[in-house]
Amino acid sequence: MAAAGSRDDDFTAFVLARSARLVHFARMLCGDTGLAEDLVQTALEKAYLRWDRIEMADPFAYVRQAVVNQHLSWVRRRPWRERSTGDAAELDLLLEPSGDPSSGVQHRVAIRSALAGLSRRERAVVVLRYVEDLTERETAAVLGVAVGTVKSANARALDKLRTAPELAGVGDRS
Repeated sequence: MAAAGSRDDDFTAFVLARSARLVHFARMLCGDTGLAEDLVQTALEKAYLRWDRIEMADPFAYVRQAVVNQHLSWVRRRPWRERSTGDAAELDLLLEPSGDPSSGVQHRVAIRSALAGLSRRERAVVVLRYVEDLTERETAAVLGVAVGTVKSANARALDKLRTAPELAGVGDRS
């Protein structure tokens, strides 16, 4: 029974250490805090059932992959699903606001709006590449697509983001 206790302790420690980052990742992926929490919860449930078989060298990668798979699965099954706009102030992007406290919120709202204009795949590529800092090859492995698909989706997404009216002037520091 000590092994089960150790397994539970290891899993609990993982959840305490990494759940906030997983929720942040999922929120960037789907754009909704409630859905992000549901995605992470479902992924963690699945991970717990296989915890003894997950390669302990990088359990975060396993759970992150489960979040991506669950997100894509939910979107495919429920294209009609109503989507909440959520609270833009909750979107925790790593932006430095200028001296004005409201500018950080304005930046987050603009980025959230621009990301919402991307396709599922484009958004997943952008989040994995620039939020999770994965390589093209790693992103392709997580999404189960070819590296060329990641490159083309990334190029299309960046073109859309460059021309998104919501982001006009966001990077300017006047």
